[in-house]
Amino acid sequence: MNTELREFLRSRRAKVTPEDAGLPALPGLRRVPGLRREEVAQLAGVSVDYYVRLERGRNVNVSESVLDALARALRLNETERAHLYTVAKPTRRTQSLPPQRVRPGLLRVLDSMPEVPAMLLGRRSDVLAMNALASALYMDFGAASPKERNPVRFLFLDPAARELYVDWEANARLAVAHLHIYAGRHPHDPELAALVGELSVRDADFRRWWADNDVYRHGNGTKALRHPLVGEIVVAYESLTVDGDPDMSIALHTVEPGSPSEQNLRLLASWNLTQQPSDVAH
Repeated sequence: MNTELREFLRSRRAKVTPEDAGLPALPGLRRVPGLRREEVAQLAGVSVDYYVRLERGRNVNVSESVLDALARALRLNETERAHLYTVAKPTRRTQSLPPQRVRPGLLRVLDSMPEVPAMLLGRRSDVLAMNALASALYMDFGAASPKERNPVRFLFLDPAARELYVDWEANARLAVAHLHIYAGRHPHDPELAALVGELSVRDADFRRWWADNDVYRHGNGTKALRHPLVGEIVVAYESLTVDGDPDMSIALHTVEPGSPSEQNLRLLASWNLTQQPSDVAH
């Protein structure tokens, strides 16, 4: 059974009303939020039975034209559309994922930018390596146990994260939505299952937002941090995928030239000048 597809379709259907889709309201009490299954089938031009089997996660051979029709019916954005394609045609289950190898050149890239917080992220957004300034800006993931080198886990289980992020909820929700993108590519990753299981048990916010099945791709954006040493720093981040490994990326953080954030980041860099780069790669 394709659980990711089932939960994603159900969650998207619940977000679209008949009015949104240009449908007349059907008579009778609506027992579910959003569209009914027969309404989605009507909008997508497929039989109700076919759509029901699809939403139940049954092994249905879905064509691109049907996926396009479903994306239009459910009013998906580009990220959601790409996720639908991924979860509708999952890769074959493997016994285990091969370990990610960090090339020495990538570590040199991080260390060559002492004034730019830079991190190397792997599967599940695990921190594989980070330079000294990134350690000072967030936390020293290199000093943490392998289980704790995950920013999503840090967001929900470390009280310091709720103080660090000016808008903790917005950043936490985006982190959960980004983790769903990874889950679509690797639904059978046992370490992902362990992470989601732990966070679902220990944090009600994570449990609720994970069930929402929202998706978000961390390509770029901004975040405001309230650093305990130097005060507020607003950073813009860029995520660059590493050639040869689509599950590995370099996250770079920059600040507006001449801004208070630049001054505060320079203060942090000066304070951290004697710190050593933190390599947490295996």
